[in-house]
Amino acid sequence: MEAKFLISGDTAVSVQLGNEISLEVNQKVRGLLLNLTENPIEGITEMVPTYASLMVHYKPQIIRFGELKKELHNRLKSLEGVKEQGGTVKEIPICYGGELGPDLEDCARFEDVSVNEFIRMHSEHEYYTYMLGFAPGHAYAARFKEPFHFKRRESPRVKIAGQSIVAQLNLSNLIPFPQPCGWNIVGGTPLVICDYTKEDPFLVHAGEWIRYMPVSKREYDKIKEDVRKGTYRVRTYKKGER
Repeated sequence: MEAKFLISGDTAVSVQLGNEISLEVNQKVRGLLLNLTENPIEGITEMVPTYASLMVHYKPQIIRFGELKKELHNRLKSLEGVKEQGGTVKEIPICYGGELGPDLEDCARFEDVSVNEFIRMHSEHEYYTYMLGFAPGHAYAARFKEPFHFKRRESPRVKIAGQSIVAQLNLSNLIPFPQPCGWNIVGGTPLVICDYTKEDPFLVHAGEWIRYMPVSKREYDKIKEDVRKGTYRVRTYKKGER
């Protein structure tokens, strides 16, 4: 699809690079974001990547819309045929079921599998983080094998716990704070998903991969205490090196 440049108010433009949720389209978004990060255009103040577009905020007193559109088009041309390689994988411990995952058994029934088989299906594959949205650090991530069949709940909850891990179809999101949610809660992580006391507050970033690592409640509590003490380190590696 040819890129579309949609005016978003008088200080932003949305660069639409596709109309579907796919790894191919999102990596075009990532490519443009990285290009503009490494070789900035004067006047751009902020960029926000989504599934299929990049929102570019700019100062019109420094660069006019027409000039910015032309420069963005040129950057996209230079990226044709370039593919993002590898990627960083972060292992996220998850304790399934119980009070941390009240929908686990229902989800297993939806799939007509045992709870253990459901956990295997959910945790055996790596998830690509398309974007952060809804709340700071809220990662929208998807796996590309063994998708589930169930979708969102019919009745959303007014509030679910922060650090919940929710699922539907091939998607599984990290919930950073207590918030409304219509997705199925399958477990929780002892890790802090968004921490504004850190220079980099986010546990996961767009373009990174997630691997969920099942842990027992005892292990969950131990990791949570290590996180509190500041001694826990998230295992990180390059995709394909595990």
